[in-house]
Amino acid sequence: MTVTSPEGSWIVPPGRAVWMPPECNHAIRIAGNVPMRTVFVREDARPGLPRQCEVMEVSSFLREAIVAATRIPLDYAAGGRDERVMDLILDEIEAAPRLHLHVPMPRDPRLARLCQKLIAEPARPVTLDELAREIHVSSRTLARMFHRELGLSFGDWLRRMRLLLSLPRLAAGASVLSVALEHGYDSPSAFTAMFRRMMGVSPRAYLEGRL
Repeated sequence: MTVTSPEGSWIVPPGRAVWMPPECNHAIRIAGNVPMRTVFVREDARPGLPRQCEVMEVSSFLREAIVAATRIPLDYAAGGRDERVMDLILDEIEAAPRLHLHVPMPRDPRLARLCQKLIAEPARPVTLDELAREIHVSSRTLARMFHRELGLSFGDWLRRMRLLLSLPRLAAGASVLSVALEHGYDSPSAFTAMFRRMMGVSPRAYLEGRL
């Protein structure tokens, strides 16, 4: 599942969850047949709940608590077992490890246009000098823009963008060779090396749910 908002895009692998704060405009794109459950949380339920979109691990414990909550009526009594289950879900959401599966988007309109073009053409070979000429700045200025707007270097942003765009294609059953070529890599081995460096596992292990 891919979630997009004005702040960027988030990839949600199988068995994980995305936290969406209130009043955040967003769109969801799903690759394949994806069953899911949605947990609605009051904005004032906990002061420690995230204030921005995040992808998080879902432990077996949290998963079973959510399943149990589906059998609890909306008007459950305070102070009993049902309320404790709901509080437990909030505890686990607060404690869940976060995953860095986010491609940030800049607010500067010139940089935003460049990033949108790169997302639309992930196989396009590009250099910082070439992109800088497109918006009439020096490569040093463009490099500073990436760091200031996105907190990443140009190379790091490009690799993360290509990686996250590749995940839905892998989940849809595309071969590693096809995905590598579609996202700017000369060979499956180069793509796999990048994938393992950033995700900690090979594409095959990722698809088997061992992220």
